[in-house]
Amino acid sequence: MTQLSPARSSFHPAVESDEWWRSAVIYQVYPRSFADADGDGIGDLPGITAKLPYLRDLGVDAVWISPFYPSPQSDAGYDVSDYCDVDPLFGTLADVEALVSRAHDLGLRVIVDLVPNHTSDRHEWFQRALAAPPNSPERDWYIFRDADPADPERTPNNWESVFGGPAWSKTPDGQWYLHLFDSSQPDLNWENPRVREAFKGVLRFWLDRGVDGFRVDVAHGLVKAAGLPDIDRTTEELQGEGMTTSAAPFWDQDGVHEIYLSWRAVLDEYPEDRVMVAEAWVEPYERIARYVRQGEFHQAFNFSFLEAPWDAAVLRECIEESFRANDLVGAPTTWVLSNHDVIRPATRLALAPEHFTSQLGAPVPAPNPELGARRARAATTAMLALPGSAYLYQGEELGLVEVLDLAEETRQDPTFHRTNGERLGRDGCRVPMPWQRDAPAYGFSESGAAWLPQPTLYGDLAVDQQEGEDGSPLELVRTLLALRRERALGTGSFDFVDLAAAAEARAGADNKASAGSGIVAFDVTTAAGTTRVVLNLGPQAWPIPADARILAASDPSVTDSVPTDCAVWLAIA
Repeated sequence: MTQLSPARSSFHPAVESDEWWRSAVIYQVYPRSFADADGDGIGDLPGITAKLPYLRDLGVDAVWISPFYPSPQSDAGYDVSDYCDVDPLFGTLADVEALVSRAHDLGLRVIVDLVPNHTSDRHEWFQRALAAPPNSPERDWYIFRDADPADPERTPNNWESVFGGPAWSKTPDGQWYLHLFDSSQPDLNWENPRVREAFKGVLRFWLDRGVDGFRVDVAHGLVKAAGLPDIDRTTEELQGEGMTTSAAPFWDQDGVHEIYLSWRAVLDEYPEDRVMVAEAWVEPYERIARYVRQGEFHQAFNFSFLEAPWDAAVLRECIEESFRANDLVGAPTTWVLSNHDVIRPATRLALAPEHFTSQLGAPVPAPNPELGARRARAATTAMLALPGSAYLYQGEELGLVEVLDLAEETRQDPTFHRTNGERLGRDGCRVPMPWQRDAPAYGFSESGAAWLPQPTLYGDLAVDQQEGEDGSPLELVRTLLALRRERALGTGSFDFVDLAAAAEARAGADNKASAGSGIVAFDVTTAAGTTRVVLNLGPQAWPIPADARILAASDPSVTDSVPTDCAVWLAIA
């Protein structure tokens, strides 16, 4: 890719709008693993409420809470049996209202998860469908198909479940129903207008209770291609470089946008900039930008950035193409390195590319922990300087690692069980948070109970071990978020900087390769001045100019140069 020299007109212009979501840093809470107030070993809503001051002090703008709805918990709450209530595991509706009220008092907004692609098989809609005859209006809420009389065991098409195995299961009366995920998660039929109206009611139910928006699960999956045709590509081909996600007949179909236009109209009925963010694993960039066009989502996670390997040229291209696609539709880019579905950065970034993102794939080897921790700090430092919005997943600020060695009997992810252990699943990034090194369950639960076992190394990474410790991951993130707010980086203009060219101009061509190779460098300019960010992925240290002032560094020992796998923020004249 051609590197860009400092531009006189910005590659990405500054944002004049004061809409909070354009530059917000949002913290994801996975409820069952954040804080347990009642001692049953599962985190809950009162536990989250008690920890909100920690999030305020961290410096985030909002909290996104993963599902807390009634659920059989076959997929950790993403199998919803009632969209308008709270599972007793997590608390009550009153607890939600108390959480939202307390968050607002602390200046935090609250985003809740919405799971519209599928329900639990225990949801009254699906139970009503099963009780009704085939081809009835009740069954039209889901995607049912008759069995082939000539071959009753042949599935209606060749689609596979994301969790492994076929995407079809049979009802007791012999019909097939579609589930792109677990068999306990039947897909809704979004061609049915009654389904669409029901979800508008769900949106209003939570908006009336003061929530500030929704993270929409599998936002690219609601609409399926007409006729449910066989897929003509392998999973490996669909994941190949340059493959358009919409080539799969069950992902990123154009019809999803009509749904989200209607949802946005509902949100716009309410004051205070209520928002939607799309979980849409979509490529290329131009396709994901369609979700954030005028009148649809406010944000869409930049999963291409999350999945990018630790390579300077790839990262530069990813950043460039992200801004280019989103700027065309007037939307912010939403940066993310982590969530409850992918291997934690402190482990992932030390892995070879073939083991890179998710434990929905094959088991991964244990990497060098020091290398992973160093790269994760550098990646977070670079990400939090980028204009737009950003998300942090709980424990990311502590440098938590993926727990790779969970015993088989403790694993709960349906992926592990549906594949007979060939895929480990996502339990390793969902292990409960450590708050205090010397407390039961490291402060997660006073009883010492925890739904997944915590490794002993979590004690040294606990919040109480990092607070006030110069150079700790927690204090680094607090510093970065304070500077990001002070210097208004989220709304600044952005330009790439070619440090190799700059070095050549200063000292001659012989220094060009050593000074600029493997580096991602950019300027973010606001009324507070220009912040230069240098992320060094190359083999040699980059000398910091004498007239630059260090604002923050992922390596606390940095003084006059940026070593390999390190990022710095510099104030420049």
